[in-house]
Amino acid sequence: MKQTRINKLFGIEHAIIQAGMVWTSGWKLASAASENGCLGLIGAGSMKPDLLSEHIQKLKNYYKENNINKPFGVNLPLIRGDVKDLINTILKEEIKIVFTSAGNPKQYSDIFKYNGIILVHVVASVKHALKAQDSGCDAVVAEGFEAGGHNGVDEITTLCLVPQVVNAVDIPVIAAGGIASGAQIAACMALGAEGVQIGTRFAATIESSSSSSFKQKIVDAKDSDTYLTMKKLNPVRLLKNKFALNVIEAERKGASADELKEILGKKREMKGIFEGDLDEGELEMGQSSGLVNDIISVKDLVNRLLNEYSIAVSNI
Repeated sequence: MKQTRINKLFGIEHAIIQAGMVWTSGWKLASAASENGCLGLIGAGSMKPDLLSEHIQKLKNYYKENNINKPFGVNLPLIRGDVKDLINTILKEEIKIVFTSAGNPKQYSDIFKYNGIILVHVVASVKHALKAQDSGCDAVVAEGFEAGGHNGVDEITTLCLVPQVVNAVDIPVIAAGGIASGAQIAACMALGAEGVQIGTRFAATIESSSSSSFKQKIVDAKDSDTYLTMKKLNPVRLLKNKFALNVIEAERKGASADELKEILGKKREMKGIFEGDLDEGELEMGQSSGLVNDIISVKDLVNRLLNEYSIAVSNI
């Protein structure tokens, strides 16, 4: 892959970021991604401060024991009720790279920058990309609504979003949403992105902390097996299991936001992704799941992505 400002910003060999997914991106996945030349992120969205600290310490100890000196970061959803406690944990553990999402980075950018932290925010529109730049972010992730999990309300696709964000901001743009192959990485780079963030494809790796049954569901998924739902609350892309189909039916009947909250209940993500409840759990995955055909190691995945990227570039 060509070298960009993203490589220099993070000090990584390949401009590929492993997304910080809930119940999936623990220290094993993050360390494997970073060890193989990408940027690994620990997903704080499903962690209490003590658990986040534990994952950071385990990753650091693994690096120390194996004489590894590679960068890694933390993904932090700003809508967390305990976000200030998580930020304090990040500062205490001396994390130097933070990706934020689901909120306004301006609220906390000063404290991150004061502590010398590289700050990146995930956006789903040009408007929010400009706000992130004005907040002092060092880069943005432009995420199309093909992505798994929580999404933008405007449903802008990656192919349309990335070049518009690239044209609007001066800071580096990382493309995300529906990316699972090296050819797609090449396409995003052709649109002006200087790196990519990949979620679902990394979720279906050996090192991912999600359940084996969830990983197999990613492999089994076809092109139309996911659906963007919960639009009256916070749009989220899910596999069409029993729970998701119940939500879809309720939405078609005009369910209110309060009614949807009641259907959602609590800990659906943990139940589906981590515990493997394939009927009643919330199985968050992107449309790229239709491109995922196996569960492999992170090392093999990175080598495959780089090989596919080279072939795609040579064919242009």
